[in-house]
Amino acid sequence: MPADRSDVLHGTLDFMVLKTIQAIGSLHGYAIARRVEQISADQLAINQGSLYPALLKLQQQGWIASKWGASRTGRRVKFYSITRRGERQLRTEEADWHRSAGIVAEFFELSKGTR
Repeated sequence: MPADRSDVLHGTLDFMVLKTIQAIGSLHGYAIARRVEQISADQLAINQGSLYPALLKLQQQGWIASKWGASRTGRRVKFYSITRRGERQLRTEEADWHRSAGIVAEFFELSKGTR
């Protein structure tokens, strides 16, 4: 992995997968990984060893559904789509991330002797 790319932060992959599928629609695993990398301007690297267990977990939780189909190249692949339950979970996670980001942002504003 190039020095300017990093692994996804712990706890963010589920959110990124759900948000990507919600925004774009049904995608297969490789396309999800490439889209996350593209959105991050290639700052994040998604490897199969992280992505496919996450997809399985999201499916077991009922947040995504899968259906077999053909990729653009004709390969048989699983396409993943977000479920209603996944939409609800995504709204919850979005709110949590906004709150967490706000808390962390407060620490960037700290200077000696304040707060």
